[in-house]
Amino acid sequence: MKEVDPIVVEIVEGTLASVEAEVEDAIGRTARSPMIRDQHDFRAGIHDARMRKLTGRSYSALVDPVLRDFPIESMRPGDIYFHNDVYLSEGGIGHLPDLCVTVPVFAEGQVVAFVQAFGHHDDIGGKVPGSMPSDALSVFEEGLMVPPIKLYDQGIANEAALRIMTRNSRLPESLAGDLDAECSACRMGADRLAELFERYGVDLVTTCFDAIIDRTTETFRREILAKIPEGTWTWEDYAEHDGVDPPKLHCQRITLTKTPEKLILDLNGTSPQAKGPINHAGDYADGVFLKKWLAPILRNLADTPERMAELDVNEGVVPLFEIKFPPPGTLVTPVFPAPTNARTFVILRLLGVLAGVLAKATGGRMPADQETIRYTGIEGVDRDGGWFFSREILGGGSGGRYYADGSDAIHVVPDSKNLPAEFVEGRFPVRIETLGLAADSGGAGKYRGGLGYQKEIRVLADDAKFMSIADRSILSCWGLNGGKAGAPFKVTINPGSDDEQVMEGLCDREPVDYGALIRVETTGGGGWGDPLERDVSLVQLDVLEGKVSQQAAKHDYGVVFVNDSEQWEVDVEQTHTLREGMIKERGSLKFFDRGPGFELLAGRSEAEVDQI
Repeated sequence: MKEVDPIVVEIVEGTLASVEAEVEDAIGRTARSPMIRDQHDFRAGIHDARMRKLTGRSYSALVDPVLRDFPIESMRPGDIYFHNDVYLSEGGIGHLPDLCVTVPVFAEGQVVAFVQAFGHHDDIGGKVPGSMPSDALSVFEEGLMVPPIKLYDQGIANEAALRIMTRNSRLPESLAGDLDAECSACRMGADRLAELFERYGVDLVTTCFDAIIDRTTETFRREILAKIPEGTWTWEDYAEHDGVDPPKLHCQRITLTKTPEKLILDLNGTSPQAKGPINHAGDYADGVFLKKWLAPILRNLADTPERMAELDVNEGVVPLFEIKFPPPGTLVTPVFPAPTNARTFVILRLLGVLAGVLAKATGGRMPADQETIRYTGIEGVDRDGGWFFSREILGGGSGGRYYADGSDAIHVVPDSKNLPAEFVEGRFPVRIETLGLAADSGGAGKYRGGLGYQKEIRVLADDAKFMSIADRSILSCWGLNGGKAGAPFKVTINPGSDDEQVMEGLCDREPVDYGALIRVETTGGGGWGDPLERDVSLVQLDVLEGKVSQQAAKHDYGVVFVNDSEQWEVDVEQTHTLREGMIKERGSLKFFDRGPGFELLAGRSEAEVDQI
C-alpha cells in the first residue's frame, strides 16, 4: 500500500462520517412516512468504486447488485439506481419493503464512490397493508419486486417506474415522498464527496480508503480475534414459528472454528426453509453482507466499553470471516420464491447464535441474548370513513454483560425510537394510555437484563384490525453464565377483562372493537451471572424505580424487605439467610438459560440440546 499522511486519512475518514450523518439527517427531515421520518428505520452507506463499505456506524445494503447489472463504465452523472428484489440483492435486501437507492459519485470523469440509502417503507403492495403478511407462502404475496433499475437517467426521472411503484402501494404519497427524500439526500451526499475528491485528488483519497479499510482489518485481528482461543465450538438457537405451521423450533446453527487468521462460521445444521416468511434470502457469493452484519458482535470482546464504541465495522471486517453455507433450501439459503418478509427472525437470531458460540469459546465474556425489533400495527376505518394504518417498531431490553446491566428499551436500528404519543394520537384514531418499562421483564442476574417496553393503546375506531410480526413470544432471550432468561413478547387485548385475549406473535388483521385496550409488552434481555451475587443495593434501587417487583426481588434475587417499610428498607438478616438457603437448594447453575418456553417446544431438555 502507498504511504499516506495519517492526518489526511483522518480528514478523509471524518468527512465520510460527516457525509453519512448529513445524508441520514436530510432523509429524516424530508421523508413523509412515520416509519422513515419518525422511527428512523433507514440507514445510509458510503462505498468506494470497488463496492467496499467505507463507513462503519451501521450496516447497509450492497452496491454489488447494481454493478452486476450496470457496468461502472456505463454510469453517467445524474444517474440513480433503485432495487428492492430480495433474491437479486446478494443478501443486502431482506424483505420487499426495504427500498434502496444508489447514487454514483464522479470525479475526474470517472465513478469513484457510491452513496446509498435504504429504508423500510410503509407499503409496496402485497396481500396485507404494510407488505408483511404473516402467513405468506411465496414472495409474490409480499409485494412488488423490482430488480436493479435506473430510476434517474442523467437527471431525468424514470416516470414509468415511479408510477408503477406508487400504483402498487396503498400509501402512494408516502412512498413517493420517501423515495424523493432518499434520492435527494444521496445526491447531496455525492456532491459532498465530489468536493473531497476535488480537494485531494482521486489517487490520494482512494489510497486513504485503502488505509481506512486495512486499519480496521488489522485492529480487529489484533484486539478482538486475539482474545478468542483456537478451537471449534457449536451452538444453535431458534425461531419459534413461521406463521403457517404450528409453533416449532426452526434452528439456526453455527459451528465456529478459530484459526490464527480468521473465524470460520459453518451454518450447516440450520433448519430447512420455512413455509412461512421467516427465511433470509440472497445470492450470498462469499457471504459479504452476512460478514458485515455479524461483525458488530465481535466488538463485545473489546477491552473497554469505550473502545467497543470506537471500533467501526466497514469492509475491513470481511477478511476476518469465512462463511460456509448449507446447500439450497434452508432458512439461510431459501429457494425462490420462498417468502421472506419476517426474515428478522433469522438474521437477528444469527447475531445471538454467534454471541452464544463466542460465549462458549471465551468462558462467557459476551452479553446475554436480546431481541430488539418487532412490528405491531393497527389498521381500519376512522369515524370520517377514511382508511388509516398505524404501524410501529418497538425494541426491547438488551442482555446483561459481564460488567454491567443490559440497557432498557433499545432498538437494533441505529437512532430508532418509539413513535411519539402526541403524533400518533393526532394522526390516528387511538389513544396512548401507557408508555413505560415492563417491570420484571429483564432476566435476573448479577447483571440484570434490560427491560422491554410496556405500551397500552386504546382503539377509537369502529372497524379496526391488529397486526404483529414478532418473535420470542414463546421462547425467551437466554440468560448467560448463571443468569436467567428474560420475559417473552406478549400482546394482550383487554387485559384483566372477561374477554381478555392473548395474541400470537405472528398475526394479521385480527379484529378489535371500538374501545378495546391493546397492551404490548416487549422482550426483556437475558441476565448475566448468578442473581444471588447481585449487589443488594442494586436490587433495592430496581424495586424503588419499579423495574423489579418486591416479589421478584425475593424470588429471583433472595432480597427481603422490611414489612410495611415506606422506604423499601432491606432486611439484611433475612436476606442473608434466604440467599444461603437458595444456594443450597438450587444445584449447579446453567451456562445458558433459555426460559420455560424452550422445553415446551423442544420436547427435550436444555441439557440435551447443550451437548451439541
